[in-house]
Amino acid sequence: MAVSEAGTSILRLAAPQSMLPRSLLAFAAGSLTVLAFAPFTLHFLAVAGTFVLFLLWLDASPAQAFREGWLYGAGLMGFGVFWMHISIDQFGNVGTLLAVVITLLFAALMALYYGAVGWLAVKIPQAQAGPALKLVSVCLLWTLFEWLRGWLLSGFPWLALGYSQIDSILAGWAPLLGVYGVTLAVALTAASLLGLLLATGYSRLLFVALLTMSWGGGFLLTGQAWTRAAGKPISVSIVQGNVAQQEKWRQENLQPTLDLYTALTRKSWHSDLIIWPETAVPSFAAQVEESFLRPMEMEAKANRSTLLVGIADWKPGNKYYNAMLALGNERAAYHKRHLVPFGEFLPLKPLLQPLINWLQIPMSDFSPGREGSPLLTLAGWSAGISICYEDAFGAEVIAALPQAAFLVNASNDAWFGDSLALPQHLEIARMRALESGRYLLRSTNTGISAIIAPDGRVAAASPAFERDVLTGLVTPLQGMTPYARWGNWAIVSFAAGGLLIPVAMRWRQDKPVV
Repeated sequence: MAVSEAGTSILRLAAPQSMLPRSLLAFAAGSLTVLAFAPFTLHFLAVAGTFVLFLLWLDASPAQAFREGWLYGAGLMGFGVFWMHISIDQFGNVGTLLAVVITLLFAALMALYYGAVGWLAVKIPQAQAGPALKLVSVCLLWTLFEWLRGWLLSGFPWLALGYSQIDSILAGWAPLLGVYGVTLAVALTAASLLGLLLATGYSRLLFVALLTMSWGGGFLLTGQAWTRAAGKPISVSIVQGNVAQQEKWRQENLQPTLDLYTALTRKSWHSDLIIWPETAVPSFAAQVEESFLRPMEMEAKANRSTLLVGIADWKPGNKYYNAMLALGNERAAYHKRHLVPFGEFLPLKPLLQPLINWLQIPMSDFSPGREGSPLLTLAGWSAGISICYEDAFGAEVIAALPQAAFLVNASNDAWFGDSLALPQHLEIARMRALESGRYLLRSTNTGISAIIAPDGRVAAASPAFERDVLTGLVTPLQGMTPYARWGNWAIVSFAAGGLLIPVAMRWRQDKPVV
């Protein structure tokens, strides 16, 4: 691709050669990208941030690209998930300073993914290929590494670029290719805009085509009905108890907590389904079976309602689970399968057990539930269940489909106070509803509880940090979106297949002549 005179000037002005300005520009690009996500929702900044980074990478060495990618990731993760220090500080018994250090170290580790994208984006394409191949390659690499970040070592898929587009036209790609497909559309948009500024003549047509595909395709897909009604609407009530995390597990607060949730529930027996948050009952199920669970179960049956309760479930073998327990016509439990490292279980436990003893995190030694479809029968319908962090993994949520008529996520974001974690988590849940074409009922302890429509729209929500019962109607749905059928493998295969072209070109260039 020939570079225009104007493009050459842009490269010189916007991509300074000295290390400090380039480093500051990369860090600023990542930091500003945080504003593309909830609660700010300035989704165009996701394109702007990647545009700046791609511009820096065009004339970077592999080492420069790694450093600038890492700095972008440090800005994105450092500001975007800084809320993690709240739980480490308040409930980890380490003090504020060490909590901040641990959080920043985690952000620095996550930033390595972006550094790796930059290094590979410069290293793989042959030097003679020009900016066009570099720009396309970096988009495919970015998509692959976001998926990898959401899978490797238990995964941390937070702040994938696609989530920032839940309210933009690009969200139309979500039911087809999932959140990582939306990520690719964001990256292609940034690359195409940069290409249009740099290119001359017919080479601009490539970038016009990519822009048209990304935004035109998103527009045409928006509003597409992938699922249909399976029956009449059911009434639901979502109970938000707003119990402070530091008070929740104190033994003297158990009965007041049970009384609170019981009182709120008894006002809602008219609903077909009532949902409590994650570990709303701060006790093992066996300990409150006779005094609490069985009486509530009888009330639910008498009122022809189903009550879904968050509770810890102990099983023989000294194993306990983070569970959702359905009470009503039949009793059944879902045990959380994807646990949070260090928060719910300890990796390398024989070596690190002294660490968990020192941190003193409540209920931090859960066992994972067995693999399989995460289904419970609620109000006569099969429902896909996830607990807290599990809804960040789209491939795991769609394991409940096509049987699930709607989705339920029970969470407790009180660990993270009044921070960006709450709206960011809601944004993730909205993406899961859009990907699956199902209603998603989100019940949280301190907020934000919500009824999310199949198009990702928040149909109703409870205010954060208030006691509330959110009531509404939900239509059971059937059918499968393409993403629900294919999962992440469609977009991963596409990205990996596309990268074979520059890899093959590089191999042919480096192959010695015999």
